[in-house]
Amino acid sequence: MSFRTLSAILGLLVIQTFSEQNPLTVPTIEPSGINYTRLFSNEMIFTDTWSKDSWNGLTTFAKAPPLRCFGSDAGVLYDVAVLGAPFDIATSYRPGARFGPNGIRQGSRRLGIDRVNVPMKIRATEHIDIVDCGDVPMILVDNKVALRQLELANAALLARPSSHAPEGKSLAKDGKFHPRILTLGGDHTITLPLLRGVAGIYGPVSVIHFDSHLDTWKPRPMEDSPWLPGEEIPITHGNYFYYAHKEGLLGPNNTNIHVGIRGALNRWEDYDDDYEVGFVISHADDLEDIGWKGVVKMIRETVGDNPVYISLDIDVIDPGLAPAPEIGGITTREIKKIFQGLSGLKIVGADVVEVAPAYDTQDEITQIAAANIAWDMLALMAKTPLVA
Repeated sequence: MSFRTLSAILGLLVIQTFSEQNPLTVPTIEPSGINYTRLFSNEMIFTDTWSKDSWNGLTTFAKAPPLRCFGSDAGVLYDVAVLGAPFDIATSYRPGARFGPNGIRQGSRRLGIDRVNVPMKIRATEHIDIVDCGDVPMILVDNKVALRQLELANAALLARPSSHAPEGKSLAKDGKFHPRILTLGGDHTITLPLLRGVAGIYGPVSVIHFDSHLDTWKPRPMEDSPWLPGEEIPITHGNYFYYAHKEGLLGPNNTNIHVGIRGALNRWEDYDDDYEVGFVISHADDLEDIGWKGVVKMIRETVGDNPVYISLDIDVIDPGLAPAPEIGGITTREIKKIFQGLSGLKIVGADVVEVAPAYDTQDEITQIAAANIAWDMLALMAKTPLVA
């Protein structure tokens, strides 16, 4: 018996068994003419009917429609693109975040871009069109080339028109409405090329940086350094904000804020360097002292009415809820309350980074936490159009 004949017989058995248990009108179909569209329809097994344009089994972020954004779907318009940045060769400790984009998508399987976000009081797709553009192909052996690949891809997406044009004057320098990008990382170095793209559209932006570390370390020669005199110290996931400041990408007059800081310093002067870069600091302990409402008040007073970019390192979350190197972090409930308090801010872009599935637990709690945080970021974008 051939495989094709066996498959046809099994298909008929499925129909016969189902018809015996369910009083539906099921057509009698010969093995050579099984009606798979009906077999897999809502009427038969209560799932979406297969169609010419549908995808089944492809894991996108929160079931967002998949697009070949740099290929055959380049002409399709949208308001927010989810973009993966599989990069981890500038990390200083444990690599593995190159698998983060896929891990976050895996963690989002129970979510849906068209589902109601109850705490945020919004269904995002009623306001914005969201797609998943897949991952940027980033070379894994050269930091400069990989980050350039991401920068070019990010800039290309941002330069396009968005699918919706809200009433009012756009925040963009060219007066047009452009898509926003939610990037799934990837180690935190990716934020630098992403900020370059955003600043190219909107000018300098205020950054809300959720992390356990400052990431503003000033590159300096070390005693017995392996770098030769005058040799460039590379950009890493611990100093990219220093370079963002040098390039004029950050909001002026200390309108940027770290939230959740609790990591060790190399020296006390690191705080002075951080302030010089343009940040103020809310430490993780502030959640105990002033609560999430106090942290929200501090954030809003810092960024004001500026265009805002949110960058979240998953290690801002306590390792009991998302395994990471620093104890004493923010809980997932607190981060959700903080995000609810940010409603109304003009979010021009966001990223969730440093998710390394290899160090996650078997039940994927880190990936699930990251996915839910990213889902809330989409809600914030949906709630506030980018109008002046």
